[in-house]
Amino acid sequence: MKRIEEIKPLLETPKRVVITMHQKPDADAMGSSLALYHYLKQKGHDVTVISPTNYPDFLIWMPGAKEVLDFESMQEKALKALDGIDLLFCLDFNALYRTKSMEPYLTQMACTKVLIDHHLEPHPSFDYGISDTTAASTAQLVYETIYKLGDENYINEDMAQCIYAGTMTDTGSFRFASTSARVHRMVADLFDRGLRHEIIHSAIYDNFLENRLRFLGHSLLNRMEVYYEYNTALIAIPYSDLKRFDLQTGDTEGVVNFLLSIQGIKLAALIIDRHSEIKLSFRSKGDFDVNTFARKYFDGGGHFHASGGHSSETLDKTVEDFIEAIKENEEQLQ
Repeated sequence: MKRIEEIKPLLETPKRVVITMHQKPDADAMGSSLALYHYLKQKGHDVTVISPTNYPDFLIWMPGAKEVLDFESMQEKALKALDGIDLLFCLDFNALYRTKSMEPYLTQMACTKVLIDHHLEPHPSFDYGISDTTAASTAQLVYETIYKLGDENYINEDMAQCIYAGTMTDTGSFRFASTSARVHRMVADLFDRGLRHEIIHSAIYDNFLENRLRFLGHSLLNRMEVYYEYNTALIAIPYSDLKRFDLQTGDTEGVVNFLLSIQGIKLAALIIDRHSEIKLSFRSKGDFDVNTFARKYFDGGGHFHASGGHSSETLDKTVEDFIEAIKENEEQLQ
């Protein structure tokens, strides 16, 4: 994979470009993609953003979000946009399988593929790119890439909002260990460019329906288990809860983080039965590596302190497997 700045000659003349992200995109996936979208549009390129799946309603406010194609529900239009493109930008994921049903189409495409990501162990599928695990967010890497290309003057207010949203959410509102001086310098620059951060916080965190709060209360009261001997807390959500509270994409976002607020808890897990498969989210504190944990036990991965996985077992069996896994890691969890 050639260095990301080496794509500069490719961007000097108008190209047909598609930007895509991982399935069920979060604020970083969407924010980084839209920031890049606005940059490339200003450079004169024909740009389409495609999400492999639908995305949370609390991201619709992002400048350009209403132009994003949902591959699952708009496949014909999305495939037409992919046909004959010059450049494919892959943001906030490290392997094409993270694009779900888009994977077979992207794999066979002959266009130039560019990766911008901050997850561990990228697959060798890309021609150019950057994979920087020290970055707090992919949105931060988009910002830094634009600087490397000498185009920082293109960073406008729309881009600043998208970059800030992606970084703010991926750092837990700037409280995770990934929040470095490098991050704060970027945010200061975005403020100088007219960023209004309070609007973004409100759009993301103050924009849920009543049922989401009732679901959260129900989960904490009735679904939470705490294993103090392993410094671990777990919430396991059956599919019936998703139906009962009429949850939509994004409504379970951030629930796992509540578990880390319990004194002494080192590992937090959220296990959800989504009917088609079991999804797992892990968060940790200190020196417990949930990326390795997710890869070893649940065919997943991500970051040192934040990762995910999945299981084809039942919810009850997945919970049993999780408990066995933390028992095997008892020493590391002390």
